[in-house]
Amino acid sequence: MISALVLAAGLSRRMGWPKLLLQLGGQPVIRRTVEPLVGQVADVVVVTGPSATAIHEALAGLSARFAVNPRPEDGQGTSIATGVGALDPATRAVLIVLGDQPALPPVVVPALLAAFERTAKAIVAPVYRGFQGTPVLFAAEVFPELRALTGDRGARSVVIARPERVERVEFDLPEPADVDTPEDYARLRVE
Repeated sequence: MISALVLAAGLSRRMGWPKLLLQLGGQPVIRRTVEPLVGQVADVVVVTGPSATAIHEALAGLSARFAVNPRPEDGQGTSIATGVGALDPATRAVLIVLGDQPALPPVVVPALLAAFERTAKAIVAPVYRGFQGTPVLFAAEVFPELRALTGDRGARSVVIARPERVERVEFDLPEPADVDTPEDYARLRVE
Protein backbone atom coordinates (compact mmCIF):
# COMPACT_ATOMS: atom_id res chain seq x y z
CA MET A 1 0.00 0.00 0.00
CA ILE A 2 1.18 3.51 -0.82
CA SER A 3 -0.19 6.34 1.29
CA ALA A 4 -0.15 10.11 1.21
CA LEU A 5 0.58 12.18 4.28
CA VAL A 6 -0.75 15.74 3.98
CA LEU A 7 0.76 18.28 6.37
CA ALA A 8 -2.06 20.56 7.54
CA ALA A 9 -1.10 21.45 11.13
CA GLY A 10 0.83 24.65 10.40
CA LEU A 11 0.01 27.84 12.26
CA SER A 12 -0.14 30.15 9.19
CA ARG A 13 2.10 32.70 10.92
CA ARG A 14 3.28 34.39 7.70
CA MET A 15 -0.25 34.50 6.29
CA GLY A 16 -1.86 35.91 9.44
CA TRP A 17 -5.02 33.76 9.16
CA PRO A 18 -5.80 30.07 8.41
CA LYS A 19 -4.41 29.73 4.90
CA LEU A 20 -5.68 26.19 4.30
CA LEU A 21 -9.26 27.45 4.50
CA LEU A 22 -8.80 30.26 1.96
CA GLN A 23 -10.94 29.83 -1.15
CA LEU A 24 -9.22 29.05 -4.42
CA GLY A 25 -11.40 28.31 -7.43
CA GLY A 26 -14.44 27.91 -5.18
CA GLN A 27 -12.81 25.39 -2.82
CA PRO A 28 -10.64 25.64 0.31
CA VAL A 29 -6.91 25.34 -0.37
CA ILE A 30 -6.71 22.12 1.68
CA ARG A 31 -9.45 20.45 -0.35
CA ARG A 32 -7.71 21.39 -3.62
CA THR A 33 -4.57 19.76 -2.23
CA VAL A 34 -6.16 16.56 -0.89
CA GLU A 35 -8.83 15.80 -3.50
CA PRO A 36 -6.42 14.93 -6.36
CA LEU A 37 -4.58 12.46 -4.09
CA VAL A 38 -7.68 10.38 -3.42
CA GLY A 39 -7.63 7.57 -5.94
CA GLN A 40 -3.90 7.92 -6.68
CA VAL A 41 -2.88 6.33 -3.38
CA ALA A 42 -4.54 3.73 -1.16
CA ASP A 43 -4.75 5.88 1.99
CA VAL A 44 -4.67 9.63 2.66
CA VAL A 45 -3.74 10.80 6.16
CA VAL A 46 -4.12 14.50 6.94
CA VAL A 47 -2.09 15.74 9.93
CA THR A 48 -3.83 18.58 11.74
CA GLY A 49 -3.41 20.46 14.97
CA PRO A 50 -5.73 19.90 17.95
CA SER A 51 -8.29 22.49 16.77
CA ALA A 52 -9.11 21.24 13.29
CA THR A 53 -12.89 21.20 13.01
CA ALA A 54 -12.80 23.55 10.01
CA ILE A 55 -10.23 21.34 8.21
CA HIS A 56 -12.44 18.29 8.83
CA GLU A 57 -15.42 20.19 7.40
CA ALA A 58 -13.42 21.36 4.37
CA LEU A 59 -12.58 17.73 3.57
CA ALA A 60 -16.06 16.31 4.22
CA GLY A 61 -16.95 13.52 1.84
CA LEU A 62 -13.36 12.74 0.85
CA SER A 63 -11.74 9.44 1.70
CA ALA A 64 -9.17 10.78 4.15
CA ARG A 65 -8.19 9.98 7.72
CA PHE A 66 -6.87 12.42 10.29
CA ALA A 67 -3.94 12.33 12.70
CA VAL A 68 -3.56 15.02 15.34
CA ASN A 69 -0.23 16.62 16.15
CA PRO A 70 -0.79 17.75 19.75
CA ARG A 71 1.97 20.36 19.49
CA PRO A 72 2.09 21.78 15.96
CA GLU A 73 3.89 24.84 17.28
CA ASP A 74 6.93 22.56 17.71
CA GLY A 75 7.31 22.46 13.93
CA GLN A 76 6.87 20.49 10.74
CA GLY A 77 9.12 17.65 11.88
CA THR A 78 6.66 16.79 14.63
CA SER A 79 3.80 16.69 12.12
CA ILE A 80 5.73 14.31 9.89
CA ALA A 81 6.57 12.08 12.86
CA THR A 82 2.91 12.11 13.97
CA GLY A 83 1.67 11.26 10.49
CA VAL A 84 4.13 8.44 9.90
CA GLY A 85 3.13 7.01 13.27
CA ALA A 86 -0.50 6.93 12.08
CA LEU A 87 0.19 5.02 8.85
CA ASP A 88 -1.30 1.60 8.30
CA PRO A 89 1.31 -1.10 9.09
CA ALA A 90 0.94 -2.40 5.51
CA THR A 91 2.19 0.92 4.07
CA ARG A 92 5.26 0.34 1.91
CA ALA A 93 5.76 3.99 0.98
CA VAL A 94 4.35 7.40 1.85
CA LEU A 95 4.14 10.54 -0.23
CA ILE A 96 4.62 13.59 2.01
CA VAL A 97 2.55 16.48 0.65
CA LEU A 98 2.35 20.09 1.82
CA GLY A 99 -1.24 21.05 2.63
CA ASP A 100 -0.66 24.56 1.28
CA GLN A 101 0.43 23.46 -2.21
CA PRO A 102 -2.93 23.32 -4.03
CA ALA A 103 -1.67 23.70 -7.59
CA LEU A 104 0.49 20.59 -7.88
CA PRO A 105 0.66 19.70 -11.60
CA PRO A 106 -1.30 16.48 -12.25
CA VAL A 107 1.74 14.74 -13.80
CA VAL A 108 3.85 14.88 -10.64
CA VAL A 109 2.30 12.24 -8.36
CA PRO A 110 1.95 9.54 -11.07
CA ALA A 111 5.56 10.14 -12.15
CA LEU A 112 6.86 9.81 -8.57
CA LEU A 113 4.85 6.63 -8.00
CA ALA A 114 6.09 5.14 -11.29
CA ALA A 115 9.72 5.99 -10.43
CA PHE A 116 9.34 4.28 -7.05
CA GLU A 117 7.98 1.11 -8.65
CA ARG A 118 10.62 1.16 -11.38
CA THR A 119 13.71 1.88 -9.25
CA ALA A 120 12.82 0.63 -5.74
CA LYS A 121 14.84 3.54 -4.36
CA ALA A 122 14.11 4.47 -0.74
CA ILE A 123 13.31 8.11 -1.60
CA VAL A 124 11.83 9.62 -4.77
CA ALA A 125 11.99 13.41 -5.08
CA PRO A 126 10.83 15.80 -7.80
CA VAL A 127 13.24 18.26 -9.35
CA TYR A 128 11.61 21.30 -10.93
CA ARG A 129 13.94 22.99 -13.45
CA GLY A 130 16.95 22.15 -11.31
CA PHE A 131 15.41 22.72 -7.87
CA GLN A 132 14.44 19.82 -5.63
CA GLY A 133 10.93 20.28 -4.29
CA THR A 134 7.88 18.51 -2.93
CA PRO A 135 6.04 16.20 -2.59
CA VAL A 136 8.60 13.50 -1.76
CA LEU A 137 7.97 9.75 -1.56
CA PHE A 138 9.63 7.70 1.20
CA ALA A 139 9.80 3.90 1.39
CA ALA A 140 8.97 2.12 4.66
CA GLU A 141 12.67 1.52 5.34
CA VAL A 142 12.99 5.30 5.93
CA PHE A 143 10.00 5.55 8.32
CA PRO A 144 12.15 5.28 11.50
CA GLU A 145 14.10 8.36 10.38
CA LEU A 146 10.87 10.25 9.68
CA ARG A 147 9.39 9.26 13.06
CA ALA A 148 12.51 10.66 14.73
CA LEU A 149 12.10 14.16 13.23
CA THR A 150 11.62 16.99 15.68
CA GLY A 151 11.31 20.74 15.60
CA ASP A 152 10.80 22.78 12.48
CA ARG A 153 13.02 20.57 10.36
CA GLY A 154 11.05 18.93 7.63
CA ALA A 155 12.20 15.79 5.89
CA ARG A 156 14.90 17.52 3.82
CA SER A 157 17.58 16.28 6.24
CA VAL A 158 16.45 12.69 5.58
CA VAL A 159 16.61 13.26 1.81
CA ILE A 160 20.14 14.69 1.85
CA ALA A 161 21.54 12.27 4.45
CA ARG A 162 22.32 9.55 1.89
CA PRO A 163 22.09 10.77 -1.72
CA GLU A 164 22.66 7.29 -3.15
CA ARG A 165 19.22 6.14 -2.02
CA VAL A 166 17.39 9.05 -3.75
CA GLU A 167 15.80 8.84 -7.19
CA ARG A 168 15.29 12.31 -8.62
CA VAL A 169 12.51 12.80 -11.16
CA GLU A 170 13.05 15.79 -13.45
CA PHE A 171 10.14 18.03 -14.44
CA ASP A 172 10.36 20.89 -16.91
CA LEU A 173 7.95 22.84 -14.73
CA PRO A 174 8.28 25.64 -12.18
CA GLU A 175 8.16 24.47 -8.58
CA PRO A 176 4.51 24.44 -7.43
CA ALA A 177 3.77 27.46 -5.27
CA ASP A 178 3.01 27.28 -1.55
CA VAL A 179 0.40 29.57 -0.03
CA ASP A 180 2.53 31.11 2.71
CA THR A 181 1.81 34.84 2.40
CA PRO A 182 -1.03 37.08 1.20
CA GLU A 183 1.09 37.74 -1.91
CA ASP A 184 1.32 33.99 -2.64
CA TYR A 185 -2.43 33.68 -2.33
CA ALA A 186 -3.05 36.66 -4.63
CA ARG A 187 -0.66 35.17 -7.22
CA LEU A 188 -2.42 31.78 -7.16
CA ARG A 189 -5.85 33.40 -7.49
CA VAL A 190 -4.92 34.94 -10.84
CA GLU A 191 -3.20 31.86 -12.34
